This record gives sequence, C-alpha cells and structure tokens, in this order.
Amino acid sequence: MPRIDLDPAALRASTGYPAPFDEAVAGRLHQRLAPVVGLTAMGLSHVLLRPGAWSSQRHWHEGEDEVLVMLSGEAVLIEDDGETVLRPGDCAAWPAGSRNGHHLVNRSDADCTFLCMSAGDRAAGGGYSDIDMIFTEQGFLHRDGTPYPARRIA
Repeated sequence: MPRIDLDPAALRASTGYPAPFDEAVAGRLHQRLAPVVGLTAMGLSHVLLRPGAWSSQRHWHEGEDEVLVMLSGEAVLIEDDGETVLRPGDCAAWPAGSRNGHHLVNRSDADCTFLCMSAGDRAAGGGYSDIDMIFTEQGFLHRDGTPYPARRIA
C-alpha cells in the first residue's frame, strides 16, 4: 500500500457554497486524497482549518457514513446535542441517515488538521441544520427545491 503524502502545499481553498454560506469556510483548506490514490468507493480528504474557520455549514448525509480523525491542533465539534472539543487522536463518526447536523469550528489561535472519510450513496444527498439549503446531485437547493446559483463541488 502506498504511503499517502499529506503535503500541506497541496491543500487548496475552494467551496461550492453559494454566498453568503461560503464566508464561514474561507479559512478551510483541503486536499481530496481519494482520487489521488485511486479510491472509488469512499471519500478521503485532508483538511486544515485556520483560526476562526468552519469545516462546513452544519450538515448531515442521507446516504453516506462519515468519520473524522483529528491530526493536529484542536477544534470544537458542534452537533445538535452540543459541543465537544476534539484534539489529536480524537475521532467522531456519523452513520448515514443520521440527521445530527455537525461541523468543526477552529476557536483556537492555531491551525488544526484532520482527516475526513466517507462511504455510501453520495447521490442520496443531505441537508443543513441551520440554513435553508439541501444538497443533491443537481447541486445546492433551497428546502423547497429552488436551486441556488452555485454548483456543488465534488
């Protein structure tokens, strides 16, 4: 098995979120590792959060399991049931279909990094707990099905 290079230089800032939902993730850098190493049945990303940045809008996946492993620094995991500080070695997981909206927020004064893995039916989409938005294969939509002007980035 090849060693995966978590090169910080390969991290990039991008989001498909429509405005104003993109602002909170402006300090998030990520590297999609699954395509680089040939994984086709699961997602794998290396993520860096600058101080003050969010990992995403608080979300859930209808058809995908999701696992997160903290590598460095610390961040606050925010879920429906409250907040938990995550530090290196801590793990969190959400089964497909659990509508427990979650994201990380870096409230510290230093960068933090983590790995995020997912597997399942990406086409099943999901939603966002705090904002009027869902995601499908067609992109970002209001809960009533009206599309946002931005495309979802795979």
